Amino acid sequence: MKIKEVIVVEGRDDTAKIRQAVDADTIETNGSAVNDTVIKQIRHAQAKRGVIIFTDPDYPGNRIRHMINQAVPGCKHAFLPRDAARAKNPDHKSLGIEHASIKAIRDALQGVYSLSEDEYAEITKEDLIAAGLIGGSKASAKRDRLGELLQIGHANGKQLLKRLNMFQITKDQFDDAISQVMQEENDEC
Repeated sequence: MKIKEVIVVEGRDDTAKIRQAVDADTIETNGSAVNDTVIKQIRHAQAKRGVIIFTDPDYPGNRIRHMINQAVPGCKHAFLPRDAARAKNPDHKSLGIEHASIKAIRDALQGVYSLSEDEYAEITKEDLIAAGLIGGSKASAKRDRLGELLQIGHANGKQLLKRLNMFQITKDQFDDAISQVMQEENDEC
């Protein structure tokens, strides 16, 4: 699978893992201290080929994603579910792209999203509350599963609402994914 866009990752282990999964070029941020030189490289790549931001599903990864998105609008985003990014060794508790399977990386890259500049918001906080995604029992687990299904990543309640609308997830897509989350929850009982 050849990827036209340049993929922005955090480090060289991520680059190595991406290259096992797909034929792609990467830019490494070298952690959360994203400097002006890296931002210039990303801007240039965005102008020439497009960019996919693919950072770890943790706080530093989300911070890097936000910084780049602010500095270089129009990038696409790939999200890896937290469970797919966990180290297989129980002594090693980190999350990272370098721990993901080839299939998980390919799936994440096939579910790439472009951010919307539009402020149109179809899904509301009330929708999240009604679906048990905020303030309910198992809300965090439901948000995690919803993020996996919609390929928008792990988020707290406030970030989930922002991502749903930013990625222009329609009410129908949201309702279908919530139905699946609820069905899976009922099947477990």
